[in-house]
Amino acid sequence: MAGNDWKSRLGTVYSTDPDFKYTVQEAQEPETLPASAQKLTVVIDRKKRAGKQVTVVEGFVGKSADLEALGKTLKTRCGTGGSAKDGIILIQGDFRDRVVEILTSSGYKAKRGN
Repeated sequence: MAGNDWKSRLGTVYSTDPDFKYTVQEAQEPETLPASAQKLTVVIDRKKRAGKQVTVVEGFVGKSADLEALGKTLKTRCGTGGSAKDGIILIQGDFRDRVVEILTSSGYKAKRGN
């Protein structure tokens, strides 16, 4: 039943060929750029978070495993929680200066926004 995912085939024209096999192209993750080529922006965000502050690191280009590893490093160095997904790292609290310092010492090009 897992091979019969009709939602991924929306907009496909019906085929009368009995041997037709529908294939879905997998989106490939981009290769992780070296730390010196990454241009990261560190900003604070309060929108849709009940007024609580969250430090957001934007602009990471690379694989999700590398993003998770960088997010884990930032969370442990700041001593707080957070998450990393879709090229964005969220750190709970206002840690803009500390995150920029950690990233620049690791070789990333990071700048502090707002």
